[in-house]
This record gives sequence, structure tokens and C-alpha cells, in this order.
Amino acid sequence: MIVWQMVRFAFGGLAANKVRSALTMLGVLIGVAAVILLLAVGNGSSVAVKNSITALGTNSLTVSASNLRGSATAAKPLTVNDAKAIAEVQAASVKSVAPVVTTSAAATYGDVSHTPGSVVGTYPAYFETANQKVEKGDYFSNDDVLNSRKVAVIGSTTASQLFAQEDPVGKRIVIGGTPFTVTGVLKTKGASGFNDPDDVVIAPLPTVQNAFTGFGSVNQILVQASSAETTTEAQAEVSRVLLSAHAIADPSKADFRISNQASLLTARESTTKTFTVLLGAVAAISLLVGGIGITNIMLVTVTERTREIGIRKALGAPRAAILGQFLTESTLLSVLGAGLGVAAGLIGARFTIVGITPVVIPESVLGAFGIAVAIGLFFGSYPANRAAGLRPIEALRHE
Repeated sequence: MIVWQMVRFAFGGLAANKVRSALTMLGVLIGVAAVILLLAVGNGSSVAVKNSITALGTNSLTVSASNLRGSATAAKPLTVNDAKAIAEVQAASVKSVAPVVTTSAAATYGDVSHTPGSVVGTYPAYFETANQKVEKGDYFSNDDVLNSRKVAVIGSTTASQLFAQEDPVGKRIVIGGTPFTVTGVLKTKGASGFNDPDDVVIAPLPTVQNAFTGFGSVNQILVQASSAETTTEAQAEVSRVLLSAHAIADPSKADFRISNQASLLTARESTTKTFTVLLGAVAAISLLVGGIGITNIMLVTVTERTREIGIRKALGAPRAAILGQFLTESTLLSVLGAGLGVAAGLIGARFTIVGITPVVIPESVLGAFGIAVAIGLFFGSYPANRAAGLRPIEALRHE
């Protein structure tokens, strides 16, 4: 009964100053909503990165050039011969190999012009290794590579930019002055950060080298292991072949690096976790500001109700009753503000923010609500103690 009376008196005190109470709750609301939303954005970013990396397959390896061997002149670039050396080993752990060159050039179809994010020259094995699936038409073949045919598979973004609603398969586009016949359109992968993986043109390696890059080095070599379990074995085999091809005896001086999706995923997850923690720390500051707001409002409330406190104490109200009343008011402010903040945070997480779909962390909802209530108790304790410590005579004399 006593608790119910405290709650009833607390509601009455808050209702007497509706605007002030609403502004105080707004501070708590913003703090709680910020914690939930920012952590959801960080978690959503982590999930997007994980899905993007996982989509490449857990059994794919990426070989790229590195200058760890010393000066740039001492390092050998990756070449098609390196890719052939890996493919010719016939290791059980290696399923396929695809050298890759990338460049950029404007593409035109009729009067429409568009510059794709990248023009890729590679082998047909690239499509399976990079998890690139065709939605319309078909891939180009090994025969197309051997004969340097001017054919290409394009991404869905490139297709929509050049052809709108028209079917691109069989149509001829001109890329950097060279005509290509479209054999297929890739399935949409979806944007990932600032790079659109669907804005791409993929053509036979010799064709791209002849038209754009020249027959020198390649940017990367994609290797597909026979299974996820043999990825480590495949990585060791690729490293052995390239060390031999580049005449390097000391592996620590290798002029190439090999990354697998597992290590890349671990590194990216570590980065996004740090990013999420930083976002949470920034959001926690707004909760602290909300707590300071509760302190200020409750101090004003105590000052305004000093005579009321004096009368209650003169009539025999114990210290605990005065303390409980003001603690209840500050807690109610934080509970109501936190509840509205949870609702605002969950609603806000239903929208895409800076290109990221937020993924709410259930623990963040409970944590933000609990911390907000604890802050209400903590920051409300000083004004409550101050009210409970007033002497009746001094309180009654207060103007």
C-alpha cells in the first residue's frame, strides 16, 4: 500500500509539471534509442560483411602480389604462367584456378553510355570460384578463351543501365572501342558498401588483355579448393608452387600473399566489433547526459516543493517516506523515458540507415533499458537525499 501511494504521489508530481517531465524523459528516450540504433547499425554492418564474404565460398583462395620480398624491382608480378603452374600440379586439394585482370572502360549500347565499376578478364572457372551465377543466358566457355572471342557476361546493374527493360543476351555492346556480344546476365548480389558487385563486365582473359591491359601481369589468381576442409592444404600447395616458380627459398620473403575467406572473415569481424563498441560508447554518453538532466530537474523539484516537504515532516513523515517519494519520481522519469526509447529504437531499426540494414541485438535492448533505470536511481538519489535531509523548521520558512 505504501509503495502504491509513493507511485501515485510520484505520478501526481510529474503531472504537475508536464512539459518539464516530458523534456526530461526525452533526454532518456534519445539516449536509449541511440544505444539500440547505433549498436544495431554496427551489428548490421557486421552481418553484411559476413554475408558478403561467405557468399564467395569458404573454399576459395585469393592470391595477390606483395612487395614483402624487398624493393618493388625485386618482386615478381603474378602472371598467367603462375596460374598455369598451380593448375598443372594436379593436387587433390585444388579444384580450379582462374587468373584475373581488372580494368575500367566505358560501355555503350546504341545511344546509351555507362562506365561499369570494373571490367574483368578471366577464365570460366572464375564464375564458380567467385560464386557468380547466371540468371539469363550462359557463361562464356574455355573455347571462347582459347579463341579470344569478344564475348562478355554482365552484371545486373550494368544490364539495367545499358538495356533498361530490354533483354541483353545476344546484343552487342562496345567497351572502350571494342565490340562484345553479351552471352549472359549475372544474378543480383546486392550492393556491399560503396562498391556495387553487380556493376561488372566479365570477358575472356586474352580478349581483355589484348584490348585493354596487355599481356603482362595479372591482378589476382583465384583458387578454389576441392572442399572447405582442404582449404589449408590447398593454400600450402599454392604457396609451394609459387615459391618455386618465383625462385624464392625463404617463405618469409615471398612476393605474394594468399588469403582465404576464413581469415578475411575473422579480420573483418574483429574490425566491425571494434566499430560496434565505439558506436555503443558514443551512444552511452547520451544516456549519461539524460541522467544529468534527471538530477537537474529533481533538484528544481525539491526546491519548488520545500514547503510541502516541511509540512509532511512536521506531521510526522519519516525520512524514508520523503526519500522514497523523490526516488520514485526520478525512477518513473527514467522508466517511462527508457520505455519510449526502446520503442523508438525498435521502430528506427526497421529502416535502412546509411545503406545498412540494422540488426537489433536483444541484449542491447535489455541493457539500455536497465542502465537507464539504474541511472534514474543513481542520479535521483542526490536530490532525494537532499529533500529527505531538510529540517522541518527550515523547510517551512522557505519562500
